Amino acid sequence: MTYQTALAFALPIAVGLAAIGSAFGLGKAVTAAMEATGRQPEAAQKILVNMVVGCALIEALTIYALVVALLMMGKIA
Repeated sequence: MTYQTALAFALPIAVGLAAIGSAFGLGKAVTAAMEATGRQPEAAQKILVNMVVGCALIEALTIYALVVALLMMGKIA
């Protein structure tokens, strides 16, 4: 097995794992924000802002994984 074959198998798996991890992280973040809003409705605006920033960072990590996978795809050909 050459390294090109290994990359061809590993890259889609890596992007899929990054997407699954991101989905779990986003779900946990939104769940925690909803519970916090339920406990303290007066702080809902601050909680929402922090949740949006956290969700943006989680999505950025997923996009970085996709970019690395796309860069590594250039090594296959």
